[in-house]
Amino acid sequence: MIIIIGAGIAGLTCAKYLQDRGIASLILEASDTIGGRVKTDKQDGFLLDRGFQVLLTAYPEAQKLLNYELLNLQSFKSGALIRDNEQNKLTKMLNPLQEPSALFSTLFSNIGTFADKLRVLRLIIDTQNTQDDIFENKYQSTLKYLQNYGVSDKMILQFFKPFFGGVFLEDELNTSANFFKFIFGKFYEGNAVIPAKGMQEIPLQIASYLPKDAIRFNTKVSKIEGNRVYLENGEKLHGEKIVIATDGFTAEKLLGKPQNLQFNKTTCTYFSANKSPLADNLLVLNPDRKAKIHNLCVPSDIAPNYAPAGKSLISVSTQGNVMEDEKTLTENIKKELVTWFGKEASTWQHLKTYHIPQALPKLNQENEKIDSLQISDILYQCGDYTAYPSLNAAMMTGRKVAEIL
Repeated sequence: MIIIIGAGIAGLTCAKYLQDRGIASLILEASDTIGGRVKTDKQDGFLLDRGFQVLLTAYPEAQKLLNYELLNLQSFKSGALIRDNEQNKLTKMLNPLQEPSALFSTLFSNIGTFADKLRVLRLIIDTQNTQDDIFENKYQSTLKYLQNYGVSDKMILQFFKPFFGGVFLEDELNTSANFFKFIFGKFYEGNAVIPAKGMQEIPLQIASYLPKDAIRFNTKVSKIEGNRVYLENGEKLHGEKIVIATDGFTAEKLLGKPQNLQFNKTTCTYFSANKSPLADNLLVLNPDRKAKIHNLCVPSDIAPNYAPAGKSLISVSTQGNVMEDEKTLTENIKKELVTWFGKEASTWQHLKTYHIPQALPKLNQENEKIDSLQISDILYQCGDYTAYPSLNAAMMTGRKVAEIL
């Protein structure tokens, strides 16, 4: 029996690929549900993903693993609405390769320079079909890469920092340019999507391939010694092989390593509105990172199941450390929403706030090296913290461990 610790994306993927080869596994999950960081809560008819998340359909691992049709994926438009705080308006910037009719308006918008738009088009083409081996390249920050590519400071400030600040959950763009090139290409090769019934449908689909008794919930592991797994309830389990598929922080703890992993943080605040403030299925970016609203979208515009009939779900993301308490943050966000959308925004009802201190592992110069998935003859690890911060990496490392075993 192979024991897998953690029923997040990596652990479920590992178990699924083992199952395909006829190898039995038992997943030990500390919480009462699957998904790890990919979870969806139901509240008053709304679907609330725990933090703003999307799936990129161009992810090669997702294409191998998931049945997109059964997930009933709903797509964002390829592009963004960029907030102009001085003129109090939103400027649309679309991907002209997917929205050819928007070529003229995008090229001549006031976001960046005309030359910047041409560079972005070239960048889209240059990063098509980028594979995982790009991570073998030497580290360079995303910011330095864009500057060397010739992108103007204006374009970096207006588009790249707010957009990829939202992807990386850090605004300085210190994240590895290797990851930037990989993820940029995937954004434009396919679509950014959410399943019709919430992001947790992804882990639920993977789990559906496993036997019903393959996962033990509310089962917390206290330590690992050799091929023995000790549970907090005093129980002791024996595994031929043991796979640590937890979050990075828990993995370090179980391995007896110093807690060196660093994470980027985010806060997601949800509101209920009587109607959507947007006319397009686009993400809204705010270049003013001193504001409380960094990114905004209306998930129910993309996937109507996210809100009950007659209501819209508003998602607001705030990156980094949030110093205010939840009540103060909500009030400050609503003040900004009123300046964006008028007095009607003052009537929006706060639904829930998610503070996510360990949202994504940092991928900068200090920790870009990909960790070995095999720790010993018995012990293995998988998860995005061993590679790069994305669903694709969680799936890839889960698959690779299953292939090694």
